[in-house]
Amino acid sequence: MKIGLVDYGRGNLRSVAQALARVASEPARISQAEEFDGCDLLVLPGVGAFGDAMGSLERQSLVAPLREWLRSGRPFLGICLGFQLLFEASEESPGVAGLGWLPGRVVRFPMSVGKIPHMGWNRVEWTREARADLGGVGDDFFYHVHSFYPERVGRGEACTTTYGAVRFTSGILIGQALAVQFHPEKSQAAGLGLLQGFLKRLRG
Repeated sequence: MKIGLVDYGRGNLRSVAQALARVASEPARISQAEEFDGCDLLVLPGVGAFGDAMGSLERQSLVAPLREWLRSGRPFLGICLGFQLLFEASEESPGVAGLGWLPGRVVRFPMSVGKIPHMGWNRVEWTREARADLGGVGDDFFYHVHSFYPERVGRGEACTTTYGAVRFTSGILIGQALAVQFHPEKSQAAGLGLLQGFLKRLRG
Protein backbone atom coordinates (compact mmCIF):
# COMPACT_ATOMS: atom_id res chain seq x y z
CA MET A 1 0.00 0.00 0.00
CA LYS A 2 1.42 3.37 -1.03
CA ILE A 3 0.55 5.97 1.60
CA GLY A 4 0.70 9.65 0.70
CA LEU A 5 1.25 12.05 3.61
CA VAL A 6 0.14 15.55 2.60
CA ASP A 7 2.85 18.10 3.43
CA TYR A 8 1.40 21.60 3.47
CA GLY A 9 3.40 23.04 6.36
CA ARG A 10 0.68 22.54 8.96
CA GLY A 11 1.28 19.14 10.48
CA ASN A 12 3.63 17.16 12.69
CA LEU A 13 4.60 14.91 9.81
CA ARG A 14 7.46 13.15 11.54
CA SER A 15 5.40 11.54 14.31
CA VAL A 16 2.60 10.63 11.89
CA ALA A 17 5.09 9.08 9.47
CA GLN A 18 6.72 7.07 12.25
CA ALA A 19 3.38 5.69 13.42
CA LEU A 20 2.35 4.71 9.89
CA ALA A 21 5.72 3.07 9.29
CA ARG A 22 5.22 0.94 12.40
CA VAL A 23 1.85 -0.43 11.30
CA ALA A 24 2.21 -0.41 7.51
CA SER A 25 4.95 1.25 5.48
CA GLU A 26 6.91 4.48 5.35
CA PRO A 27 4.61 7.09 3.76
CA ALA A 28 5.68 9.32 0.90
CA ARG A 29 5.48 13.04 1.65
CA ILE A 30 3.51 14.75 -1.08
CA SER A 31 2.98 18.46 -1.66
CA GLN A 32 1.61 18.62 -5.21
CA ALA A 33 -1.64 17.39 -6.70
CA GLU A 34 0.07 15.25 -9.34
CA GLU A 35 1.69 13.27 -6.53
CA PHE A 36 -1.75 11.99 -5.50
CA ASP A 37 -1.57 9.63 -8.48
CA GLY A 38 -0.56 6.18 -7.41
CA CYS A 39 -1.44 6.68 -3.76
CA ASP A 40 -3.62 4.02 -2.17
CA LEU A 41 -4.26 6.09 0.96
CA LEU A 42 -4.09 9.84 1.49
CA VAL A 43 -3.30 11.15 5.00
CA LEU A 44 -4.08 14.77 5.93
CA PRO A 45 -2.56 15.74 9.29
CA GLY A 46 -2.70 19.21 10.74
CA VAL A 47 -1.92 21.52 13.64
CA GLY A 48 -2.54 25.24 13.96
CA ALA A 49 -5.30 27.53 12.73
CA PHE A 50 -8.10 26.58 10.32
CA GLY A 51 -7.64 29.65 8.11
CA ASP A 52 -3.88 29.31 7.86
CA ALA A 53 -4.23 25.66 6.90
CA MET A 54 -6.77 26.36 4.16
CA GLY A 55 -4.53 29.17 2.93
CA SER A 56 -1.59 26.80 2.65
CA LEU A 57 -3.68 24.23 0.78
CA GLU A 58 -4.88 26.95 -1.61
CA ARG A 59 -1.34 28.18 -2.30
CA GLN A 60 -0.27 24.64 -3.15
CA SER A 61 -3.35 24.13 -5.35
CA LEU A 62 -4.46 21.19 -3.22
CA VAL A 63 -8.01 22.21 -2.28
CA ALA A 64 -9.76 21.03 -5.46
CA PRO A 65 -7.75 17.75 -5.65
CA LEU A 66 -8.54 16.99 -2.00
CA ARG A 67 -12.23 17.65 -2.57
CA GLU A 68 -12.19 15.36 -5.60
CA TRP A 69 -10.36 12.64 -3.67
CA LEU A 70 -12.96 12.76 -0.91
CA ARG A 71 -15.89 12.82 -3.35
CA SER A 72 -14.48 9.78 -5.14
CA GLY A 73 -14.58 7.73 -1.95
CA ARG A 74 -10.90 6.80 -2.06
CA PRO A 75 -9.09 5.84 1.19
CA PHE A 76 -8.44 8.84 3.41
CA LEU A 77 -7.22 9.50 6.95
CA GLY A 78 -7.61 12.92 8.58
CA ILE A 79 -5.94 13.79 11.89
CA CYS A 80 -6.77 16.68 14.27
CA LEU A 81 -6.94 19.83 12.10
CA GLY A 82 -7.09 17.46 9.14
CA PHE A 83 -10.48 16.39 10.53
CA GLN A 84 -11.73 19.93 11.12
CA LEU A 85 -10.85 20.98 7.57
CA LEU A 86 -13.41 18.50 6.22
CA PHE A 87 -16.23 20.75 7.46
CA GLU A 88 -17.73 23.78 5.78
CA ALA A 89 -16.37 26.45 8.11
CA SER A 90 -14.87 27.24 11.51
CA GLU A 91 -15.47 29.91 14.12
CA GLU A 92 -11.71 30.17 14.33
CA SER A 93 -11.49 31.74 10.87
CA PRO A 94 -14.72 33.55 9.89
CA GLY A 95 -15.25 33.80 6.16
CA VAL A 96 -12.85 30.97 5.30
CA ALA A 97 -14.43 27.99 3.57
CA GLY A 98 -13.29 24.51 4.52
CA LEU A 99 -13.21 21.50 2.23
CA GLY A 100 -16.96 21.13 2.78
CA TRP A 101 -17.06 17.35 2.57
CA LEU A 102 -18.94 17.19 5.86
CA PRO A 103 -21.88 19.46 6.71
CA GLY A 104 -21.63 21.86 9.61
CA ARG A 105 -18.91 23.89 11.22
CA VAL A 106 -16.22 23.84 13.85
CA VAL A 107 -16.82 25.84 17.04
CA ARG A 108 -14.78 26.93 20.05
CA PHE A 109 -15.14 25.26 23.43
CA PRO A 110 -17.16 27.43 25.82
CA MET A 111 -15.27 28.87 28.78
CA SER A 112 -17.42 26.72 31.05
CA VAL A 113 -15.40 23.59 30.17
CA GLY A 114 -12.47 24.97 32.15
CA LYS A 115 -9.00 24.89 30.66
CA ILE A 116 -8.69 25.63 26.95
CA PRO A 117 -7.15 24.09 24.92
CA HIS A 118 -8.44 20.63 25.69
CA MET A 119 -5.06 18.96 26.12
CA GLY A 120 -4.07 15.50 27.24
CA TRP A 121 -5.59 12.03 27.47
CA ASN A 122 -9.34 11.64 27.27
CA ARG A 123 -11.67 8.72 26.78
CA VAL A 124 -13.06 8.09 23.30
CA GLU A 125 -16.35 6.20 23.01
CA TRP A 126 -16.92 4.28 19.77
CA THR A 127 -20.18 3.25 18.17
CA ARG A 128 -20.93 -0.45 17.86
CA GLU A 129 -20.57 -0.26 14.08
CA ALA A 130 -17.19 1.48 14.24
CA ARG A 131 -15.87 -1.07 16.73
CA ALA A 132 -16.70 -3.87 14.31
CA ASP A 133 -15.39 -2.02 11.26
CA LEU A 134 -12.09 -1.07 12.89
CA GLY A 135 -11.09 -4.47 14.15
CA GLY A 136 -12.56 -4.32 17.61
CA VAL A 137 -11.25 -0.93 18.70
CA GLY A 138 -12.53 -0.24 22.20
CA ASP A 139 -13.36 2.75 24.36
CA ASP A 140 -9.88 3.88 25.33
CA PHE A 141 -7.89 7.01 26.12
CA PHE A 142 -6.43 8.97 23.21
CA TYR A 143 -4.32 12.12 23.18
CA HIS A 144 -6.14 15.38 22.37
CA VAL A 145 -4.84 18.91 21.76
CA HIS A 146 -7.43 21.40 20.47
CA SER A 147 -9.48 24.48 21.30
CA PHE A 148 -12.13 23.95 18.62
CA TYR A 149 -14.32 20.98 17.85
CA PRO A 150 -16.90 20.02 15.22
CA GLU A 151 -20.52 20.31 16.19
CA ARG A 152 -21.96 16.82 16.47
CA VAL A 153 -22.79 15.31 13.11
CA GLY A 154 -25.07 12.43 12.29
CA ARG A 155 -23.39 11.25 9.09
CA GLY A 156 -20.78 8.65 9.78
CA GLU A 157 -20.21 9.49 13.43
CA ALA A 158 -17.79 6.84 14.69
CA CYS A 159 -16.90 8.12 18.15
CA THR A 160 -17.45 10.88 20.67
CA THR A 161 -15.43 12.50 23.43
CA THR A 162 -16.69 14.44 26.43
CA TYR A 163 -14.85 17.48 27.79
CA GLY A 164 -16.56 19.31 30.62
CA ALA A 165 -20.22 19.41 29.71
CA VAL A 166 -19.49 19.22 25.97
CA ARG A 167 -19.85 15.93 24.15
CA PHE A 168 -18.53 16.26 20.62
CA THR A 169 -17.95 14.13 17.54
CA SER A 170 -14.30 13.11 17.76
CA GLY A 171 -14.25 10.86 14.72
CA ILE A 172 -16.11 9.84 11.58
CA LEU A 173 -15.95 6.71 9.47
CA ILE A 174 -17.58 7.00 6.05
CA GLY A 175 -16.81 4.41 3.44
CA GLN A 176 -13.03 4.27 3.20
CA ALA A 177 -12.49 7.55 5.05
CA LEU A 178 -11.57 7.86 8.72
CA ALA A 179 -10.96 11.21 10.38
CA VAL A 180 -10.38 11.87 14.07
CA GLN A 181 -9.93 14.91 16.29
CA PHE A 182 -7.34 13.28 18.53
CA HIS A 183 -3.81 12.17 17.65
CA PRO A 184 -3.43 8.40 17.03
CA GLU A 185 0.28 8.89 16.44
CA LYS A 186 0.68 10.22 20.00
CA SER A 187 -1.70 7.74 21.64
CA GLN A 188 0.70 4.84 22.09
CA ALA A 189 -0.83 1.33 21.87
CA ALA A 190 -4.41 2.60 21.47
CA GLY A 191 -3.43 4.82 18.56
CA LEU A 192 -1.41 2.16 16.79
CA GLY A 193 -4.27 -0.30 17.27
CA LEU A 194 -6.67 2.13 15.65
CA LEU A 195 -4.36 2.65 12.67
CA GLN A 196 -3.89 -1.10 12.30
CA GLY A 197 -7.64 -1.69 12.39
CA PHE A 198 -8.28 0.98 9.77
CA LEU A 199 -5.58 -0.30 7.43
CA LYS A 200 -6.82 -3.88 7.80
CA ARG A 201 -10.31 -2.65 6.86
CA LEU A 202 -8.92 -0.99 3.73
CA ARG A 203 -7.14 -4.15 2.68
CA GLY A 204 -10.40 -6.09 3.06
